[in-house]
Amino acid sequence: MNRLRNERGQALVLMLLFLGVLMALAAAVLDVGAWYRADRKLQATADAAALAGAHGLPDHQAQAMGLALEYGDKNEGGVASSGVSFQTTVQPGDTIRVHAQKAVPGFFSRVFGINSVNVGANAKARTSPMSSAKWAAPVAVDEQHPLLHCTPMDSCFGQSNPTTLDFFKTGPGAFRLINIDRSHGGTGSQTVADWIIHGLDAYMPLDWYFSDSGMKPSSANIQKAFDERIGDVLLFPVYRSTRAQGSNFEYQVVGWVGFHLTGYSIHGSQDSKLYGYFTEMIWDGIQTESSTDPDFGARAISLVE
Repeated sequence: MNRLRNERGQALVLMLLFLGVLMALAAAVLDVGAWYRADRKLQATADAAALAGAHGLPDHQAQAMGLALEYGDKNEGGVASSGVSFQTTVQPGDTIRVHAQKAVPGFFSRVFGINSVNVGANAKARTSPMSSAKWAAPVAVDEQHPLLHCTPMDSCFGQSNPTTLDFFKTGPGAFRLINIDRSHGGTGSQTVADWIIHGLDAYMPLDWYFSDSGMKPSSANIQKAFDERIGDVLLFPVYRSTRAQGSNFEYQVVGWVGFHLTGYSIHGSQDSKLYGYFTEMIWDGIQTESSTDPDFGARAISLVE
């Protein structure tokens, strides 16, 4: 009988011991899960801060710093100025790096003397000109336009620097409209109008493009399209060279520029102009991997490894 009592007592001790171990493991799982969720949330904060900061690059690192800190604060913090730095990936100063860090309290882990753990996250984002751009409009801008050659660029951009873009003849039958869909020959005015209103629903790469022949800006469809876009920013291709003649006349597109349209005047081939100003902008596009591609202020942003 005494032996049976002893065995029962030993079983009770073992059960209590295993129960304690199970409770400790359950507590550890709960705390580790909470720390993992905090780590994932902090990574999202770092990503958002880096993407926001990239809007200020490559020319304005102070602005980029401010944007990164602002977005970090909006997402429950963890981003300090000491955790923001800049580097070059392809073009000088094109990348922002954000290190976020927070102390996350424990609950059950305090039984083991662990009051909190530090979680950290890193993110990098790059801004660059585009090798292909989506939603472009068909108005070609000459690379030699004087406002495209300022350093820093925004000293010649913006509302305080109004300018005009003309539809003067650049070649036989060419009036600075291009077939951005890579077609050859004349394009219907309704299609050109749709490109002006909505942009081309495809990625337009850097390349040679045929001219859309004829003075189509005189069309009622196209003028109506410009009416709809007054006050908006359109993405225009920038060309460097032209070649060939007649229906084979082409423009060499080397980049894109944002143009804030404020008005227009269409009076035939001798006096047809768009009024507005150039502006820096972030756009839907594929980033260039070349350090020599020109930058006209229209850029794409992405996270990088």
